[in-house]
Amino acid sequence: MLSASTTVVLAYSGGLDTTYCALYLSKILGYTVHAVTIDTGGFTAAQLTDIEARARKLGVAAFEVIHAKEQYYNRVVKYLLYGNVLKNGTYPLSVSAERVAQASLLAQYVAKVGATHVAHGSTGAGNDQIRFDMILQNLVPGIQIITPIRDQQLSRDAEIAFLKEHGVQMNFDKARYSINQGLWGTSVGGKETLNSRQPLPEEAWPTQVTKSEPIELEIIFELGNPVALNGQSYGHPAALIEALSALAAPYGIGRDIHVGDTILGIKGRVGFEAAAPLILIKAHHTLEKHTLGKWQLSWKDQLASFYGNWLHEGQYLDPVMRDLEAFIASTQRTVSGSVFVRLQPYRFEVLGIESVHDLMSDKFGTYGEVNRTWTGEDVKGFIKIFGNQNAIYQQINQTTNPFNA
Repeated sequence: MLSASTTVVLAYSGGLDTTYCALYLSKILGYTVHAVTIDTGGFTAAQLTDIEARARKLGVAAFEVIHAKEQYYNRVVKYLLYGNVLKNGTYPLSVSAERVAQASLLAQYVAKVGATHVAHGSTGAGNDQIRFDMILQNLVPGIQIITPIRDQQLSRDAEIAFLKEHGVQMNFDKARYSINQGLWGTSVGGKETLNSRQPLPEEAWPTQVTKSEPIELEIIFELGNPVALNGQSYGHPAALIEALSALAAPYGIGRDIHVGDTILGIKGRVGFEAAAPLILIKAHHTLEKHTLGKWQLSWKDQLASFYGNWLHEGQYLDPVMRDLEAFIASTQRTVSGSVFVRLQPYRFEVLGIESVHDLMSDKFGTYGEVNRTWTGEDVKGFIKIFGNQNAIYQQINQTTNPFNA
């Protein structure tokens, strides 16, 4: 047990888990709790005001909001976009990316106030505990980490019962789903995602489907970053992501369920809603296919896949990540232009691109029709030399046509 005067910095979102932690640490154990909400997207000003009011009622001694959307994009999200990173070809690492940013900013706050203890609401069966703990231990060595949900092995139902018993008022029906909303997507977990069969019910999705009329968008990229949407420029890509999400999410675009391998070695299943990330990744990838060379694309795909997996595993501080970021960012020198996208209920399609860096220029030839930089004789010689090594092998070893076997 710590002394009642011990200052504990709590990563506080206002959700079920951190509400339990705030009440338990402040009113039950009597610690001096500094609640910190790290805004990496998903909060309105009104919501942040409400979160602070609820934190005060739970007995916290201090409350602070760290506004970090632009920082989050600059330090994490842009590399996921540059790399077109989708875990298992599906999930844009919405929560993984947020947690490494939040843990890093939490460590910065802990160091600033000189706290010796820090708390978070991670469970003992998920990835977040690893991301938070590893980053905190590395950035503030010797810090003591308190995790009430993990240490007491609490279920969501047990947390709800405890809060009701202590007179806490919140939307407990909504609290039965674990919803994490951020700039790079929203995760949704509930009883349905604890098994391999059930889909999430319509009411579990944070954004309901209200739009049906198709619309077309133009997204302008500069050096790999989205900077304008339908002719409107945005001061920062984070603002454009929010605007695109507001346009696309009501179509039901970006909903899916991700199944993957957790850091702990067990399989995990979670729903997510990520309209803007999925549209931007697909649009960006299409622009890259027009503006990057074959080997740029090949190596970037391989290195970005490793980058996404290592970030997912909480290894954001590994120095190799800075090396990979340098390479990935270098590939974006020519990734500028417009991408045209059509939105429809539950789907979108990329219609095409325009770019001064488009390598599909007809000055050199039109695929399948006309060449302008070589002759038929040139091609005959190329084919003979290109197939020469294989021809030598086949003739020396007298191999047969596999279709004759």
